[in-house]
Amino acid sequence: MLWKATFFTLTVLLGSVTYAQNVSIGVLGLFHPQQLTVAASPGVALTVRAGEQTFVLESSSGVAAAHIRRSESSTLVEVGSLTIRATELWVSGREGSPAVFVMAVPGKISRRYQGTLQVKAISGALVPIVTMDLEAAVASVLAAETTADTPVEALKAQAIATRSYFVAGTGRHRDFDFCDTTHCQFLRELPAPERPPAKATSSTRGLVTTYNSHPFPAMYTRSCRGQTRTPAEVGLPVASYPYYSVDCKFCREHPTHWQSRISAEDASALRRSNENARLELSRRVGWDVIQSNNFTIKQEGDHVSLAGTGQGHGIGLCQAGAKAMALEGASFRQILSHYYPNTTVVSLAPSVAAAR
Repeated sequence: MLWKATFFTLTVLLGSVTYAQNVSIGVLGLFHPQQLTVAASPGVALTVRAGEQTFVLESSSGVAAAHIRRSESSTLVEVGSLTIRATELWVSGREGSPAVFVMAVPGKISRRYQGTLQVKAISGALVPIVTMDLEAAVASVLAAETTADTPVEALKAQAIATRSYFVAGTGRHRDFDFCDTTHCQFLRELPAPERPPAKATSSTRGLVTTYNSHPFPAMYTRSCRGQTRTPAEVGLPVASYPYYSVDCKFCREHPTHWQSRISAEDASALRRSNENARLELSRRVGWDVIQSNNFTIKQEGDHVSLAGTGQGHGIGLCQAGAKAMALEGASFRQILSHYYPNTTVVSLAPSVAAAR
């Protein structure tokens, strides 16, 4: 059974500001795809519009997939025996409604999405953009950002932080609002309704964190050093919410240690307590090499050894600490108030029931 999302143009009012209930997310960008395959799920009919052509993909019809590839001067869409040149491709259900579809980068990855799809050609690569219901996006991130043993109250806290980020953090990219990487938030496949991430999303539906009566894009990290950081401590600009450095009992008593080795040349670009420098170098050497801004450096010939603690930028909610707090009996509200002091959890709309 698939998550059933209500998908239409709708905004809800909080204070004097409106918030869209749909989010646009650029997906699979790490692969810089030159080819994509879009296929209809069993029992689902997809409407595909490419240029002036419109056609239907349906497994029962024998034409269930569209193959998209970049050529030197245009985008080619192949459906059955047809080849169509187009600048953009649109995929939806009947009459533009959301639909479940499978999209793949051939030979690399395949994922199932629910929403509508737009494929553009930007800077020589195909850029797939999925527009999906806000709550479906929250559940998809929650499934990607948490583990199977995460307690329910920690899941709820993460769901609210994730929703707050989507609501208040739009416009992070030129052609879409968010990406599916750590630059924004991890996003994978939509979980089944019976899975804990889907249940935690449903039970906190519409709830966001606010500061001075406004939602803010809540930042979070996998594990901290035992004390969370402020943006200024890692060289980031001041945010709409003044993140505080708070004690994290679990990470203080059970720190996550890591070690790695990089070249002296790469190390010359690395600066302690500078998140942008860490991320820039991580793009070149790998995301697991420099796991946090908390590390010591030891020169070893033409290489440098790093020994660090924590994972991520260390700002906001600590996922490891939240999990430990939940296991000790803390509610999602207590977890959020601990990692985001002076904030309030509110509903986006009066009709949304508070979580139990």
